[in-house]
Amino acid sequence: MASVLGMLEERETAARVRVEGLQEEVARLAEVLEVAEIELDRRVIARKELVEALAASAAETTAGTEAEEKAVLSLAPVPGSAVPPWREGLPVTVLAPDYQRILGVLERQRSTGHGPLRVKEIAVELGLDATPAKVEGLRSKARRLAERGWLLLEASGAFSAVRRPVAVPDAGSSA
Repeated sequence: MASVLGMLEERETAARVRVEGLQEEVARLAEVLEVAEIELDRRVIARKELVEALAASAAETTAGTEAEEKAVLSLAPVPGSAVPPWREGLPVTVLAPDYQRILGVLERQRSTGHGPLRVKEIAVELGLDATPAKVEGLRSKARRLAERGWLLLEASGAFSAVRRPVAVPDAGSSA
């Protein structure tokens, strides 16, 4: 009987050591989670501040004349320039060349009757290597175009060239 009791004690000790190890790992992960939550909060606040600043800037900009707006739109975009929200009559030429190429690929696919494309397929159509770094950079640009209404992001994660109006923060509010 002593040997059975000894075996049970050994198993209990092993289980206790495993529980203690897992508790230490949970404590470590809780610290990592806390740091990640703080970073997330900072980024959410930064985004909200930027949206407010852009909305204020947009309100000031709309106070300008139509001639000033046409002059701004006639400037050739440069790589790295901001992607404006899509609106009826806004030409694709206001976008930086990389964004224009993405739209071109999706417009061609739409005109030939093909459905939405995944980012890897867009990369191949653009002649890029389908490496993760290239694909993720392209995904970022495609998402930016979708957020601003130039593309439609499907639930499947694929993109299509269907344009839709974009809601501008505080647009039309009289408060």
